[in-house]
Amino acid sequence: MELPRTAPNSGGLRTRYTIETKNLSYKLCGQIDGLNWLFWKKTAGDNPYILRNVNCEARPGEMMAIAGPSGAGKSTLLEVLAGVIPPNRVSGEVLVNGQPMNARYFRRLSGYVAQEEALFPLLTVKETLMYSARLRLSGSFHTAAARVQELLKQLGLEHVANVRIGSESKRGISGGEKRRVSVGVDLVHDPAVLLIDEPTSGLDSASALHIIFLLKSMAIKQGKTIVLTIHQPGFRILELFDKILLLSNGAVHHHGSLHLLEQRLRLAGHFIPRQVNVLEFAIEMTGSLAMEESEGSETEYRDVAQDDELIRRNPNPYSNIEETIYANGRFKEVLILGQRFSKIICRTNQLFAARILQAVLGGAVLGTVFMNATNDSKRHKLQTQIGFFAYSLTFLLSPTAEGLPIFLKERRILERETSKGAYRVSSYVVSSTLVFFPFLLVVALLYSTSVYWLVGLRRAMDGFLYFSLVVWIVVLMSNSFVACFSALVPNFIMGTSLIAALVGSFFLFSGYFIAKDDIPKYWIFMHYLSLFKYPFECFMINEYGGEQGKRKCLKNIEGYCYLYGNEFLKQQGVEESDKWSNLAVMTGFVLGYRFLCFLILLYRSYRARV
Repeated sequence: MELPRTAPNSGGLRTRYTIETKNLSYKLCGQIDGLNWLFWKKTAGDNPYILRNVNCEARPGEMMAIAGPSGAGKSTLLEVLAGVIPPNRVSGEVLVNGQPMNARYFRRLSGYVAQEEALFPLLTVKETLMYSARLRLSGSFHTAAARVQELLKQLGLEHVANVRIGSESKRGISGGEKRRVSVGVDLVHDPAVLLIDEPTSGLDSASALHIIFLLKSMAIKQGKTIVLTIHQPGFRILELFDKILLLSNGAVHHHGSLHLLEQRLRLAGHFIPRQVNVLEFAIEMTGSLAMEESEGSETEYRDVAQDDELIRRNPNPYSNIEETIYANGRFKEVLILGQRFSKIICRTNQLFAARILQAVLGGAVLGTVFMNATNDSKRHKLQTQIGFFAYSLTFLLSPTAEGLPIFLKERRILERETSKGAYRVSSYVVSSTLVFFPFLLVVALLYSTSVYWLVGLRRAMDGFLYFSLVVWIVVLMSNSFVACFSALVPNFIMGTSLIAALVGSFFLFSGYFIAKDDIPKYWIFMHYLSLFKYPFECFMINEYGGEQGKRKCLKNIEGYCYLYGNEFLKQQGVEESDKWSNLAVMTGFVLGYRFLCFLILLYRSYRARV
């Protein structure tokens, strides 16, 4: 592999960026949980700082590696340089082309690749890059496709372009290929600054060298500013770094070339073993380097800083960023996100098949169990029908947490993509809502068709259609409910526990177990917030209301009817006029939970940006 010896002009108009830190310090401001504070005492040896007085500079056309032992603060420094930890949370200065960093705008012109991949396992490599390109680039579909094709070739991913990313349970592409895809996702908009956390972690030597060589080529050919963290690099990889920043306990022990680091070690009286590379040896000997930088080191730093060609300062590094925060309009964002989400849902075979089978088989089983509910010879047919309505709602609402893992996975990617300005949070919420509408409509129709006629409910097409409509809105409420709490809860265990508790509470206060008038006043709000109350009343109105309900005898003794359908509704405190208003309330629940989901995600996204 041979690198070009000079950096081309890259078009001449491309803005290049120099990132600097001056006396940068950072410490966690976490809280001590429980009663530990009673026993916790700070000693003189405690050091709360993760970074201490860090001075460094990353220039265009160069690749700087941040190295050091575990816990040295490498990833934290990279997050500060990437704007993930905003400058207002650190002491000291973070400058971009001599100007204070604006983290919000800097994240849009740069690319940051975290160590933990956040990729959709069910999308192919080409689809992953394509959706990223369509969201980050303005222009036509063909423009994005051309950029993706270029990236596939550049990253050496053409042979796996149509292979799914894969997960732990289902094998896809290799670890090195996943790493290159992660880099590609942040390269689609051709950022001038690229920051990567541990790009060689878990890779074999050949894959690691390939990635570093690729990054070095980008720095030289395109004038990019590239900063990465590295852990135990090989000798051939070390030769590709222009500058090394050696950290230990949050402090800088060396900032300069590998050659200068070797000189400092020798001047300190160390003999570098032949089988150990310079950086590995320096990490072991960081104590000997814990001194003021030598005069030669400072001189090199100042001499390189005089290079006007590489650090062409731009008085406004964020020019034209404010006008072009988002590459696409809202409608196009919804369309692209909807296509991506639909593809993921359709390929989630377990969820898709489970819901379809659940609707068909569950409806058939319930239908055969309750099929004699309308037999006049049964003494308790009314209780049986009411029991069917209650159990049917339990059946429809109980599997609410099944979509939780998908929403939680989406949330992680959402926070990263929205922080980089790929799309708006509102576009994500709208698209995910619209995608589930037709899917859940199919589920509702399959369930209603298999259960309605078997149970022997009111044999009229308008009754069946109304029943199906109620079932559809119920499953939409369920989906919106879990989407809201998936945005709120920290993990799957907390989510399932909270959702199960709330669903149980809604059933308790629905009016089936205890009448509304018997509910204590301080709990009455739960009756009106219950997801069971309104569809339960809709089922009863559909069956016992209307002109047919006035003639439908529910209880008779020796041929004398003493309870008709309309009278039963009055006993239950249900008005026939609520038939459509209840649907409106249920639709309000769907929109309300989605709006709460939007607000929570917006707050999370805002916290990630500031």
